Amino acid sequence: MNRRALITAGLAFCAHPLSAGEEPALAKVNHLRRQSGRAPLRWSPVLEAVAQAHADDMAQRGYFSHRGVDGASVGDRVRRAGYSWCAVAENIAQGQRSLDAVLAGWQGSPGHRRNMLSAAMAELGVARGPGNTWVMVLARHGC
Repeated sequence: MNRRALITAGLAFCAHPLSAGEEPALAKVNHLRRQSGRAPLRWSPVLEAVAQAHADDMAQRGYFSHRGVDGASVGDRVRRAGYSWCAVAENIAQGQRSLDAVLAGWQGSPGHRRNMLSAAMAELGVARGPGNTWVMVLARHGC
């Protein structure tokens, strides 16, 4: 099994699925994008796995940051998963009890909203970790 397959398999094993599932997350973000004249995004299982791993790591190690404890950025984490990107962004949140609540919070924050509406992005993955630790990763494959 190659490194990417091992990473993906390992991440899937420890996943804490979104209570609302990928379809509602994608539909809600794409609704916001449509209202703003942006092209829709596609769901990426790779970006979801990267988001899940970071959400789980933050919850288990008791930190809250875009940087991992190893110093890795979202770009580093996405690249390690085998996704060759030319644009990447990450939204994180903690404490919201539902997908609707976390999306509302991100929409109300200029930086998080900018990430969700960026014309540079083509795909996303969203994950919920223990303690309602949320991560959204948005990216575009090498341009």
